[in-house]
Amino acid sequence: MYIIKFGGTSVGKPERLQKVGELVLRTPGQKIVVLSALSGTTNTLVAIGDHLLAGRKTEAEMEIAKLEHHYQTYAADLFSSPEYKAIGQDIVSRYFSLIRLLAAGKFDDRSYRELLAQGELASTEFFYYHLRERKVDCRLLPALHFMSIDENQEPELDKIGERLKALLPSMVKQDILITQGYICRNHRNEIDNLKRGGSDYTASLIGAAIQANEIQIWTDIDGMHNNDPRVVKKTVPIAELTFDEASELAYFGAKILHPSTIVPAQKRGVPVRLKNTLDEQAPGTLISDKGSAGEIKAIAAKDGIIAINIKSSRMLLAFGFLREVFEVFERHKTPIDMISTSEVAVSVTIDDARHLDTIITELQRFGTISVDKDQTIICIVGNKLAERQGVLNEVFRSLENVPVRMVSFGGSQNNISILVESQHKERSLRLLNQGLFSLGD
Repeated sequence: MYIIKFGGTSVGKPERLQKVGELVLRTPGQKIVVLSALSGTTNTLVAIGDHLLAGRKTEAEMEIAKLEHHYQTYAADLFSSPEYKAIGQDIVSRYFSLIRLLAAGKFDDRSYRELLAQGELASTEFFYYHLRERKVDCRLLPALHFMSIDENQEPELDKIGERLKALLPSMVKQDILITQGYICRNHRNEIDNLKRGGSDYTASLIGAAIQANEIQIWTDIDGMHNNDPRVVKKTVPIAELTFDEASELAYFGAKILHPSTIVPAQKRGVPVRLKNTLDEQAPGTLISDKGSAGEIKAIAAKDGIIAINIKSSRMLLAFGFLREVFEVFERHKTPIDMISTSEVAVSVTIDDARHLDTIITELQRFGTISVDKDQTIICIVGNKLAERQGVLNEVFRSLENVPVRMVSFGGSQNNISILVESQHKERSLRLLNQGLFSLGD
């Protein structure tokens, strides 16, 4: 069994959805196809929901009408025969009748979550009937029948597996099963979602739950690259990554993959392959538990970082000092990315400024506090980098003319993190591309 996920841009135009059909048909064996909403749909539904919560019903209706027209045009172009063109328009009519029904009632958080689910429900119906028009035997496998989260909004992997194992035996005659990404039910059995990036997460959860042969994430670029192609001109796709390497890159800014995606797949040891819908022959990137030690694979950058420095003579030989400092961040549910300590100072970085003022106030009882905003973490990733002799020399030789604010190495076997001012980010990425990969700009 293969799990094949296609994102919003892959299904955003009728000709692209038709191409998805061809790709799926060329994949051998039984597969579960996970689809996102048509590109732009979720953003529009969020805007509609925000208007309704704020009481702006006229603005909401204008957005609904505009989105409905887009879907009517999409359906008209997707199907060929009069019979299926009529089916396409019926799909649009049904979903937008429900959207208007939600908008007309008492609109609350539950209504909002139900509204956001309509994009994935519509895209999977479009794809199902597109394949039916092509005389392809396939089945809809509704995500709301098996995908669930608990009261902490964490996916219930074991329960998802149990439900799928009960559903799939009745579908063995069909090679293509179609389901929705992103949407699920919560512990109250209400329609909910896996938050942004949730379609990747859905694919990984399904693959892990049923121990699939492989999870394929199809996007519009040919795998994960060794550097940010939006900043650096000469980048190359990475053939293979370990789960840990991919997790580090996703967390520190590689946009192709949502950070949550890797977790279920890694837990059950199911390989994840990143593929390109625009170039299906490109090998993409394979993510698994196998990898060579000491090789630098890629660089990623995370913006919006704030560095907080605490200087205090109390630190010297003070038992429990760091615990008290960390408890301040814990109370305000603010994760720390990097840590650097000396005898009289500790520096930490955060990427969430919502409670910054309160955190600073509470930290002032420990000593003198200084804050540096507009910082960027540059992450150099490779499997077991600590085993590579001279790796820090390579990094600092590349950045010899860049002022470095902080360094973290050793806490992770797969990551060297460098903190620089954001104004030095692009130059740093280019210099590291040249120094570590011999790729000029």
